[in-house]
Amino acid sequence: MEKPTDKTAIMINRLQEREQEQMLILSICNSLSQALNKDEFNDVVNGILKENFQFDDLILASSNQNETEYELFYSFSNKNQESKNYLLNDGFFDRCMDSADTVIFDLESDQKNPDYIQNNYKKGFKNGIGICLPLSKGKRNVLFLFFKNAKTFSRESNRVLRGIAIQLSITIRNISLTEQFENNLVELEILKRNVSEKKDIISQKNDGFHGIIGKSDKMKDVYELISQVAASNTTVLIFGETGTGKELVASAIHDLSSVSNNKMVKVNCASIPENLIESELFGHEKGAFTGATEQRIGKFEQAENSTIFLDEIGELPLELQGKLLRVLQEKEIERVGGNKSIKVNARVIAATNKSLEKEVYGERFRNDLYFRLNVYPIKLPALRDRKEDIPILGHFFLEKHATKMGRNVKRFSKKVLNSMMANAWPGNVRELENMVERSILFAKDEKIKEMIFPEIVIPSPNALVNEFYTKTLQEVEKEHILKVIKKCNGRISGPQGAAVLLGLPSTTLSSRMKKLGIKKEHFFD
Repeated sequence: MEKPTDKTAIMINRLQEREQEQMLILSICNSLSQALNKDEFNDVVNGILKENFQFDDLILASSNQNETEYELFYSFSNKNQESKNYLLNDGFFDRCMDSADTVIFDLESDQKNPDYIQNNYKKGFKNGIGICLPLSKGKRNVLFLFFKNAKTFSRESNRVLRGIAIQLSITIRNISLTEQFENNLVELEILKRNVSEKKDIISQKNDGFHGIIGKSDKMKDVYELISQVAASNTTVLIFGETGTGKELVASAIHDLSSVSNNKMVKVNCASIPENLIESELFGHEKGAFTGATEQRIGKFEQAENSTIFLDEIGELPLELQGKLLRVLQEKEIERVGGNKSIKVNARVIAATNKSLEKEVYGERFRNDLYFRLNVYPIKLPALRDRKEDIPILGHFFLEKHATKMGRNVKRFSKKVLNSMMANAWPGNVRELENMVERSILFAKDEKIKEMIFPEIVIPSPNALVNEFYTKTLQEVEKEHILKVIKKCNGRISGPQGAAVLLGLPSTTLSSRMKKLGIKKEHFFD
């Protein structure tokens, strides 16, 4: 019969053993928490884990997000094993997932073993255990330990293993996130290197910046804007007068992007008939309308994983602007005559020679679409605002078209260069190119000595007065104030009020409305 003192001694001894187990668990968890990659994890496995669990092999397996397959995350005996997927219900992984206790495997009796189990059996391992680790961010992990002699795995070992299970799951996730982060860094470095290689600074031969000619400060600012936005997937809106080179800028952005290997799709919204533009952009199903004899893929689908350039976006019909807004917001289109939404991944670059702010004010362009397009605006300067580029552009076009025509024309006379610098160029770079091409045809030797500039017709003030009905200043002011108040839904003050848009204190605006006879019934239906 045991004495009370013996029971006390046994109890104390058990408490000391449990305390030692807890200290061991804390020590292992501390080591695991510091492992951020597989090399560091391998040091922990080969050290404190191997020392305390006396296994012959250790394998960690992780399920995919859909929990249909799993792969080996780590193998102690085969660290260079290629990544391979296994079915979840292979009799090993799923048995551990379905069990709250440690699962013991007899490798001799289990015939349909995965290859990594068979390899261990061939090495003389007859016993294995599996334990399902706690769930971590939607992924399940299972730890397999293999022994030549199962007696080395005791009940104490099982308790310690249970104690470190949560930390093991956390460590697996930390290592996975580190690998993902490092892979992203590598991809980013490759992308930056590609962009850097593509980013050719203006050469001595005036080849310009990706087909854009000019060395002026204003053009260098444009090149900087292009370089900053090219690598992203941001929507770009290019402003500029006719002939300033908006399409060249769009092409440069595409050429410097990560999808430059794919063809950029171009659409001129002003050149397509209004009844066909929806089908052109979004495609149509067979039988959608008369003449639709087959299914057609639209420009947005053609631009999948590439860039779509929407030139003259200000000409897009108002009823189509809402559908374009949906594409920008939801990244999906619907073909004409179809009822299925189709996801599209196309970077949008739009361009216009209009003032879209005025178009919005005149209710010819949706303000929500304007704000969605105007994420990254690039304003192209008119040629008259970068006159130092005129000689460079002139010689570039001279060499280009003289070579194409087979003419031995090499330079401009000083008189022609001075005239080119003095001209207003309302048609900008396109007009300059056309003038140079025409002058090459009339040149009698290797020098262009004459360039005939078209006259610019300015209407007389009398003609303007006759063309438009003349209104008093008060009438114009009253109409303007009413239009702004209606646009603000009748709100006078506050951040969304008409006073802010008009740049007036709200008290001043109220006083002016009273003087002009503007009442609530004038702007409320």
